[in-house]
Amino acid sequence: MDGQAVNPRILRGVQKAAVVLVSLGAEASAKIMKHLSDDEVERLTLSIAEFPRISMETREGIIEEFARMCAASGYIAEGGIAYAKEVLERAFGPQKASETLEKLAAYSRMQPFSFARKTDPNQLFNFIQGEHPQTIALIMAHLESEQAADILSALSSEDQTEVARRIAQMERTSPEVLEEVERLLETRVSSLMTRTYTTVGGVESAVNILNHVDRTTEKTILDTLFTDDPELAEEIKKRMFVFEDIVTLDDRAIQLVLREVDSRDLVFALKAVSDEVKGRILKNVSSRAREMILEEMDLLGPVRIKEVEEAQQRIVSVIRRLDEAGQIVIARGGEGEIIV
Repeated sequence: MDGQAVNPRILRGVQKAAVVLVSLGAEASAKIMKHLSDDEVERLTLSIAEFPRISMETREGIIEEFARMCAASGYIAEGGIAYAKEVLERAFGPQKASETLEKLAAYSRMQPFSFARKTDPNQLFNFIQGEHPQTIALIMAHLESEQAADILSALSSEDQTEVARRIAQMERTSPEVLEEVERLLETRVSSLMTRTYTTVGGVESAVNILNHVDRTTEKTILDTLFTDDPELAEEIKKRMFVFEDIVTLDDRAIQLVLREVDSRDLVFALKAVSDEVKGRILKNVSSRAREMILEEMDLLGPVRIKEVEEAQQRIVSVIRRLDEAGQIVIARGGEGEIIV
């Protein structure tokens, strides 16, 4: 295939994407890759490394197709499918317009509720309020965390807890159920459909959403969950602030935490952290204490990761206790409080 005219139609999507990135150059490609998942970056990098040279004709064909897809997406966002079809037909003719829109539709079907993720949370709330908590949970699990947090905050306290529980306990969703829920929103937010099982929700999803709600909403949900399902509530609470998040606290808060922490726990906790975390903590102790901590870490030698995690969790418990007592403040999204 080296140097020969290859029909762009026979190339896979990842190969075409690789051609576009190579054509854009290293600097622009690097900026694009920052917005991709690790899996996507890996596949693209492999494709770029393994893909043979192609003719200028093939490259131009792929870039032309890419340009049409970008233009079509813009037209759809501006005036909908009908408007996009009209503009594309005038620009490229009926056949090219139809092919472009079909490719966009196929891509969209791979991403459940992708259109909903571009919809204002207030509008989404109006669409889904009054629905069954399981339906709301499934929709929210497919949204961006901040978007879902806005909706969760707007629900009644009873629904907040029930929806958060269902998100945390959600595992795989069958195509039939997903399609049924998507049809529910189809006439409202142009929802999309999928033919594959999709893993959504889970404790991590619930934690991400709760990390963006206001403190009152978080407390209401967790208090109720501790009554109804203590094990699930504890799992969510443990994950809502991890040890590495200590860098989000101000210096005064870190100093208050360190006063409450057992020195041996601190030595163990610092054995497996980034230089940023270690430096931020050591910055908030005296010179003498810093020297003692570093010396003890050297003397300690290798330790089991379980011991490190247990020590870190004990320190996190101190942080959460001080936060609940109002002595320090853990930054959260969606709070809008003024601290004086």
